[in-house]
Amino acid sequence: MSEKNRQGKRTARERLAEEREKQKSAEKRRRVLIVGASVVCVLGLAAVIGVVAANVGKDDGSESAGPVVVPSGAKGKDSLAIPVGKESAKSTLTVWEDFRCPACKAFETAYRPVIHELTNSGQLKVDYHLATIIDGNMGGTGSRTAANAAACAQDAGKFTAYHDVLFDNQPEETDDAFAENSKVIELAAKVDGLDTPAFRTCVEKGTHNSWVDKSAAAFRNGGFTGTPTVILDGKNIYQDQTMTPAKLKQLVQEAAKG
Repeated sequence: MSEKNRQGKRTARERLAEEREKQKSAEKRRRVLIVGASVVCVLGLAAVIGVVAANVGKDDGSESAGPVVVPSGAKGKDSLAIPVGKESAKSTLTVWEDFRCPACKAFETAYRPVIHELTNSGQLKVDYHLATIIDGNMGGTGSRTAANAAACAQDAGKFTAYHDVLFDNQPEETDDAFAENSKVIELAAKVDGLDTPAFRTCVEKGTHNSWVDKSAAAFRNGGFTGTPTVILDGKNIYQDQTMTPAKLKQLVQEAAKG
């Protein structure tokens, strides 16, 4: 074999080796990006919260119309908490959410299965509080209308299922689709037994609008930095960058054991 041919084959092998190394590096970068994205979705969502929190004080300031009508079973200070789970649970998770808030949807997507598991097993009670900061930040009334509809669902004993449906069907943050009564009523059809004349009347009359406004005011005056705000037995766990659904489950189970 001539020296020229040997050099040609060696050069070809070198190019092939270089190409394989490039492919390995690209695959490694791809895996890192996938893992990194997963961590952001599960743990902090801090960047999203930062956008929401930047104007946290700018609620829409809607004036309450009519008397405050408390949803059935609401508890806590001024009856502003909608409780889910057994009262005997040793751990309480306090969650402030806005149905138009994308970070709230991300939290629900990541943590909902564990929260449902723990509430269904009697180990955790969740107190849901409803906020309307996106109405103020982006304009519109969708946060308020959706919150009123969720309170109407609470009257029917269907809060948890409807709460989940609203987040699963959340429009883009700039799209005020939830402001339309027809939209939140349409979504009620996804919850067995919720779309009734009583529910529709509650939504269309804005029966709990003043209660929602009172809840929104409590959020503004509570010193919170954004939604979601998630507090486990007095500790803000959403600000804990090490928090995961598995860690939340561990903390609750340890408390349950006493």
